[in-house]
Amino acid sequence: MKKAFFNWSTGKDSALALYKILQDKNYSIDKLVTSVNENFSRVLMHGVQEELLNQQAESIGLPLEKIYFPEEVSMEFYGEIMKNKMLQLASEGFEFSVFGDIFLEDLKNYRESKLQEVNLKAVFPLWKRDSKELMKEFISVGFKAITVSISEKHLDKSFVGRELDIDFINDLPENVDACGENGEFHTFVYDGPIFKKPIEFFIGEKTKRNYTKEEKTNWDTSFWYIDLIPKNIR
Repeated sequence: MKKAFFNWSTGKDSALALYKILQDKNYSIDKLVTSVNENFSRVLMHGVQEELLNQQAESIGLPLEKIYFPEEVSMEFYGEIMKNKMLQLASEGFEFSVFGDIFLEDLKNYRESKLQEVNLKAVFPLWKRDSKELMKEFISVGFKAITVSISEKHLDKSFVGRELDIDFINDLPENVDACGENGEFHTFVYDGPIFKKPIEFFIGEKTKRNYTKEEKTNWDTSFWYIDLIPKNIR
């Protein structure tokens, strides 16, 4: 079997892609890898508390490796940190890096080119699948998730903190991808077929954060977040 690590984001696309790759007998998934903001102990982009990430990994039953980034990081420094981590993983015998991307060609090309520099290859279990069908499958196999971040450019405040179900999908505006593949929303998965037990949490406050052009990491500059507070600390 081909030794691979999985790029785990804590959200829906990661969960479904991991579910699928674990069924593929060609690959052995031996580790989860997640990027974390070292200043706030939260998962990058999703804003989920690091403790909830730890509990996900424990419930999934795979070792977790974290890549820590400062709150403010240039693309050059980001690339340097990532390259060093990929070199480390390659030295451990890993050959493949698995992602939950669906259709962003530029991102796919970027990942493949950077991995090629360190003799790793990328795998995309969900690539070119229909977003709405993927979400229906996600729900039908028993995954449960809550939205933890939304882009105000695409969705209003009411969408953050909602359960990811059929009603949520049907309520999305026509210009919003059903998987949020363009960054419209991010989720936290707390139960499903890859978990030994559900992740328990309390619902915290909603907060809005605005980014300047210098700070922003994608196209949008205003986001709503909801805090999830772990019920149990490991």
